[in-house]
Amino acid sequence: MSRSLINRIQTSFAQRIRQNHRILSSSSSSSLDHSYSSSDAALLESPSPMPPFDAVHLTDNCVRRMKELQASEAADKILRLSVEAGGCSGFQYAFMLDNKTNSDDRIFEKDGVKLVVDNISYDFVKGATVDYVEELIRSAFQVTTNPSAVGGCSCKSSFMVKQ
Repeated sequence: MSRSLINRIQTSFAQRIRQNHRILSSSSSSSLDHSYSSSDAALLESPSPMPPFDAVHLTDNCVRRMKELQASEAADKILRLSVEAGGCSGFQYAFMLDNKTNSDDRIFEKDGVKLVVDNISYDFVKGATVDYVEELIRSAFQVTTNPSAVGGCSCKSSFMVKQ
C-alpha cells in the first residue's frame, strides 16, 4: 500500500471517531433513574410510564440464557447493554454481565431477568430487541432489531444511527 493511501485512511478513521464521539457526547440527556418491565401492568404502575415501543425488549431465548447463567455461576448478575464508538459501521454494541446498577441506568425486566442500559446508550437502542443467538461460529447476545439504526454489518455487532 502506498504511504499516501495509508495517510488518507488514517485521517478518515480519525474523523469518523471524532464524529462518533461528538454524537455520543451530544446525545446524553439528564433523566431520572427509571425501572421498566415488559408487562403492561408494570409499565402502568411506574411513576413515569414509558410507551412500550421505547422499551428495550428481551426475547425468550435471551431470558432463557440469562436464567441458565444465573443458575450456574452468575446468580446476582444482570445483563448490561452499552453502545460504544467504533466497529465497522460507526457504533458497536457491548454486552457484559454486571452486578450493580448506576444512577443513570434504565432497567428493563422480563420474567425476572434484568437488562440494564445507561442513559447515553439508551438513546441509541430505544425500541430494540435483544436476543441470544446460537450459531456454528459463535453464541452471543445480540441486538436483532433496532429502530434507531439505519444499517450495520452482517455480524450484527455494529450499526449506523439515523441522522
